Amino acid sequence: MAAYHQLVIMCEGCGIAGIAIAEGNVALPIFYALYALQHRGQESAGIAVSRGSEAEDEILLIKDMGFVYEVFSPRKLTSLRGNIGIGHVRYSTTGASRIENAEPLVVNYHKGQFAIAHNGNLVNTAELKKELQREGRIFHSDTDTEVIAHLLAKELVRHDPVEAIKVMMKRVVGSYSLVILMGKRLIAVRDPLGIKPLCLGTLRDGYIIASESSAIDTVGGSLIRDVKPGEVLMVNCAPRADNRLESYQLYRGVNTAHCVFEYIYFARPDSILDGRLVYDVRLKIGERLAEEHGVDADVVSPVPDSGITFAIGYAKRSGLDYMEGFIKNRYIGRTFIMPERRYRDTAVRLKLNVVRRNIEGKRVVLVDDSIVRGTTSRRIVAFLKDKGAKEVHLRIGSPPIIAPCYLGINTPTREELLASGRSMDEICRFLNADSIGYLSLEGLIDSIGISTRNLCIGCLNGQYPVEIPGEVCVARQLKLSQFH
Repeated sequence: MAAYHQLVIMCEGCGIAGIAIAEGNVALPIFYALYALQHRGQESAGIAVSRGSEAEDEILLIKDMGFVYEVFSPRKLTSLRGNIGIGHVRYSTTGASRIENAEPLVVNYHKGQFAIAHNGNLVNTAELKKELQREGRIFHSDTDTEVIAHLLAKELVRHDPVEAIKVMMKRVVGSYSLVILMGKRLIAVRDPLGIKPLCLGTLRDGYIIASESSAIDTVGGSLIRDVKPGEVLMVNCAPRADNRLESYQLYRGVNTAHCVFEYIYFARPDSILDGRLVYDVRLKIGERLAEEHGVDADVVSPVPDSGITFAIGYAKRSGLDYMEGFIKNRYIGRTFIMPERRYRDTAVRLKLNVVRRNIEGKRVVLVDDSIVRGTTSRRIVAFLKDKGAKEVHLRIGSPPIIAPCYLGINTPTREELLASGRSMDEICRFLNADSIGYLSLEGLIDSIGISTRNLCIGCLNGQYPVEIPGEVCVARQLKLSQFH
């Protein structure tokens, strides 16, 4: 594999959706699907639609910064008339937060236009972008999605869509789930390692493709299955095509590398990922956490919302009472970091308010999904103690995060990670907790029910499924074999 001139970390935890129906307009159901995926991205939202005609230059696009409900008014949704379309919600961690980086992207090519939306992160973006710029291609955004789009447009000059995607997949390295709107076709692509989720469902008169099954449920669809790693799905909406669904298994890996943090934090608990209900996984994690790190205490309390299911499992297995120590303000929207400490504390209190009567004078087991930098966890522990908690015992539903993620989840550098290079005693003292217990890696793997060989756990052990400059690679276990 070629060495990369520069590694651009542009981790994105985005949500994508695509719908194709025989008749009618898809903008409203895509809007609802994106609403169901809002947890995957709150920076921008966009929808592109087509009438599914033979001509490939009739794509209508609306995108803007903000939440889904902020971007799309009823008037805007009514103007997006077409029976095939794709949508995107974006969450970026580096690169400018600007409209140029919002998706879907609409790209001109030799037959007209196509639109593309992406969830994931490439690790060879810089190398590919320099190559494409030398060929005279112009970039309007900072996203690796535009690199994928240029590669695809280049190959569409000499290949049919399936072959063009096949060649593109040979070039890109990293995680990617894609939905593509190309004339009369809705296309879905999942990378050969299946790092980011993507699933297929049916509607009354068509198909839906989405990052999570909860989006399919929201629009009244029925989940069929996950898109397989290395698979391309194509829904043909041409006249008399009867929404024909075609599958092309372009690549098949020896192993997969599903993102472990989808199960720990990122996915909604009511979603089914690769055949597993996320809620059940998190319940098992909580039970296992109680087995590994039991403690004499009075109540179990979650950090909402991500710690709730873990805490229920912990309370169930430990026999302790489950009690809400915090109430979350679900109308807070996006917040920003204040320059002064007193206002930073206020920003956290805007999101979480302590229920004093539930924790005062009690020994509290506080359960959360993970700890990254530790600054927020430290404030939360302080809030409980300020309100009278006798003891606070932190229990974390993941192993310590010791390394960055390069493939789609926001984690900072090693120097900024609390657990990187620190002992458990040092972490506990920093957080001012009475004790701390992280779930073991073995306990996490058992709870998910997927072999370590088929998960990406790079942030937990520093070993990654693709080649990343300066990092340990386990790609020898994930060598891809061309299927056809």
